[in-house]
This record gives sequence, C-alpha cells and structure tokens, in this order.
Amino acid sequence: MYDMPLAERMRPQRIEDLLGQDSLLSQGGLLTSMIQRGTLPSMILWGPPGCGKTTLAKLLAASTKQPFHPLSAVDAGVKEVRNVIEQSHGLFKPLLFLDEIHRFNKAQQDALLGAVEQGRITLIGATTENPSFS
Repeated sequence: MYDMPLAERMRPQRIEDLLGQDSLLSQGGLLTSMIQRGTLPSMILWGPPGCGKTTLAKLLAASTKQPFHPLSAVDAGVKEVRNVIEQSHGLFKPLLFLDEIHRFNKAQQDALLGAVEQGRITLIGATTENPSFS
C-alpha cells in the first residue's frame, strides 16, 4: 500500500467524497443530474496541475459505469486512440480520458472526431492551457 504516492492514496474513491465544484456536483448540479440520468457528454476539463481533473474524470466514469481509458497526449497517438474506439461496441461505451489534450495536433484530433460525434465514446480532455487559445 505504501508503494503508492500519497496523492494516489488520498484520491477520493466516490463522487460524493470529492470536495469543491458544488455548482456541478451538489444535489441538482449539472454533473450530478447527468450521472443520475446515466448520460455523460464529452467535455474539456481545464485547470492548473493537481486541481483534480483526473480524479473527476475517474469518478465520472465509475459513477456512469463506463470503462475508463486514460491516455496522455504526450505519449499516445492515433494508434492508442483507435484501440480505445475499437472497444466501443460493448454494453457500456468507453470513457477516453486524454490528459494534456492540447498537445494533440489536428490529424490526431481528427482521429477522435467521428467516434465522439457518433457517441461511440465519451471523451474527457484535460488541459492546463486555456482551451480558447490552445
């Protein structure tokens, strides 16, 4: 157990344990309502390092029973994205969490486009860069 970093050991395990973002996660909040309906849209999470983007994505996947597939745009490419998309034929569509999404170039982004538009995957991108400019 102590092989895990402290941040990983302290990570909330349930959406109810996540602190902050009350407007989204409180009773009647936007994300809470979506979780209760079982419909989660694709989205971009923007914020500074360590603010909980990855934790929120993991908890959203768990709350909607979607298989969680984390990738980093620093290391992953079109091949890894297509591997996740190929898994989109089961009962629960995969949730692709793409960290540092702002690092994907246009061709890599295009590999995601069809699956997201068709609703075959749920894409949650995380970035520290302002999405309006990157």
